[in-house]
Amino acid sequence: MANSIDKAEEGPYRSDNRRQELMASAAHLFNQRGYDATSMRDIAKEAGMLAGSMYYHFPSKDDLIIATYEEGTRLITEAVVAAIDDMQDPWERLEKAAIAHMNTLFGGNNFSILLCADISRTAPTLRIRLIESRDSYDSLFMDLIEALPLPADVDPTLLRLSLLGSLNWSSSWYRPGGQSPSQIGALFVRLIREGLAVPKTYSTQ
Repeated sequence: MANSIDKAEEGPYRSDNRRQELMASAAHLFNQRGYDATSMRDIAKEAGMLAGSMYYHFPSKDDLIIATYEEGTRLITEAVVAAIDDMQDPWERLEKAAIAHMNTLFGGNNFSILLCADISRTAPTLRIRLIESRDSYDSLFMDLIEALPLPADVDPTLLRLSLLGSLNWSSSWYRPGGQSPSQIGALFVRLIREGLAVPKTYSTQ
């Protein structure tokens, strides 16, 4: 009866709000405990809902993490696109993108920082869905890197993996009080740029 009442009271606007609340609660718990250690009942409790009511919005936990992942991708993509808007220099565009990436991760956004979580041990079908969502964001950085004046022997794909790997790994070690997320993002790009500018030396032996 309680579940029927919940559904009857929810018009489209309230339904959207409750869905967003569930996603926010899920993202928070997934970040704190991990996907496997978080139950649907835990998420319902965090959101202040009856456990049965949440299935009206999400049939399974897999559906819920896919939704939170897609929301994280949307938010961080919007932040990066806004940061590089109207900028022309390719290195400046990459630097601004890295800064926006870091500011979004550490700006209290539980959705986007979820993209940094290790998903290697999730079920194959779920992992494929999550990777597909993340790939749409990675392609944005791929475009930025391919626009750089890179030496012919530098693989843009490896450069993208290196940069995003460094940025995302910061979620495991960053603590407030040292360099800011903006400074860290700019530093990683500067290290790449300066490293590529160093003349190569070859042994004659």
